[in-house]
Amino acid sequence: MASPGAGHLIPMAELARRLVELGFSATILTFTNLSAPLDQLLPSLAASVATAALPAVRMDDLPANAHDGRVLVELIRRSLPNIRDLVRSINNSSTGAARLAALVPDFLCSMALPIAAELGVPGYVFFPSNLAMVALTRHIVELHEGAAFGEYRDVAVPLELPGGVSLSGADIPDAFRGSFTNPRYSKLVELVRSYGLADGILVNTLYDMEPATAEAFEQLAAEQAAGASAFAYPPVFPVGPFVRPPDPDEAAGGASTPCLEWHDRQPTGSVVYVAFGSGGALSVEQTAELAAGLEASGQRFLWVVRMPSLDGRGIRDDDDPLTWLPEGFLERTRGRGLAVAAWAPQVRVLSHPATAVFVSHCGWNSTLESVGSGVPMLAWPLYAEQRMNAVILEEKLGVALRVPAAREDDRCFVTCYGIATAVKELVEGGQKLWRRAENLQKAGAHAWSPDGPSRRVLEEVAFKMKAALGREK
Repeated sequence: MASPGAGHLIPMAELARRLVELGFSATILTFTNLSAPLDQLLPSLAASVATAALPAVRMDDLPANAHDGRVLVELIRRSLPNIRDLVRSINNSSTGAARLAALVPDFLCSMALPIAAELGVPGYVFFPSNLAMVALTRHIVELHEGAAFGEYRDVAVPLELPGGVSLSGADIPDAFRGSFTNPRYSKLVELVRSYGLADGILVNTLYDMEPATAEAFEQLAAEQAAGASAFAYPPVFPVGPFVRPPDPDEAAGGASTPCLEWHDRQPTGSVVYVAFGSGGALSVEQTAELAAGLEASGQRFLWVVRMPSLDGRGIRDDDDPLTWLPEGFLERTRGRGLAVAAWAPQVRVLSHPATAVFVSHCGWNSTLESVGSGVPMLAWPLYAEQRMNAVILEEKLGVALRVPAAREDDRCFVTCYGIATAVKELVEGGQKLWRRAENLQKAGAHAWSPDGPSRRVLEEVAFKMKAALGREK
């Protein structure tokens, strides 16, 4: 069960496809209320995976200005009876030896875990992000061990996570900061506590991207199993990377887009690709700074331009985003740069020989796609866990260079000069980062080979699921 959003659905669908390869059938549950942006994605994700849409529930009684997080929580809570009925119908319709083996909600849908317990089947939480994010949620749960009802404790900074990841206050995701100033903190604490009901946590990462954190989780699990730790937390399984591969039939059939045709005409390793994911939006001021920085860098670029965040948060889609670029920018950069509105075939762009650098918001899907193509990154994190991801990519893996922030009170704000300097530094002198990105690309390709570590881990989980079915009998 995937919460709404392409960044959650795509890796969940890839997980489901891998489970099909291991001998299961798989059905993805989606929410009719928030399915519109996903309707175009679902048919192309995994032909071997079935889908089932949950009936719509009433949501019009929520305030018009309700935060997205509250809307999602309410949607899941109100959908629980429908989830229960649908999962039961899948279980009851199974015939012969085929029975429900597990329920796998993602990290925002863990309210559904009690349904797995009611049906007597394992429940696993899926994290589309990394082990560091799981470590952060584990820290929150441990921090609140023994806390009285309604008592919420702040995270101390700097925060040291298992595996040696050190986070400053600014690098901790906003939702995890400030129990007294953050009205969502209490909801987050209750959410991450619910992970304790899971039989395990499946994580969209690979061992080689977070080796020290993976080993720390293995040690913590061993201590828990031996009774050396009183704190209980589900076992953690790194089973990624789950990245949607380019469609081979599409490529073989010659399907192309203007941006790919432009890309084909550029020299090898010469293009800076700029994109901030499906939910990333810059302010009007930052859009202008980025344009000026790309122009001043003198480098070739492909920029996926989205509508600016006019109120600092929301994204407007009712206008052409290219009209928000500085006057004369497109004319001055014509020939060495291309700006496209809203979307580009990212996996195909990143895997193109002409692509040298990826200016990215450090969303985990985009990160894995970049790693899978051996492309180093210029890190410009915007929200959620992206600043934490940037720390891992730059300080632990050495495959990214952070675009320097220009304001102490706004770590997302960068200037024209900072952008131009970072772009030139990485394109013209980033050989060490390129080598590390290429090495990580090989590790990612090996992770799901027949003897790869992620495949072995998911096979272990599959064995546990099938063993639970045997105990049912």
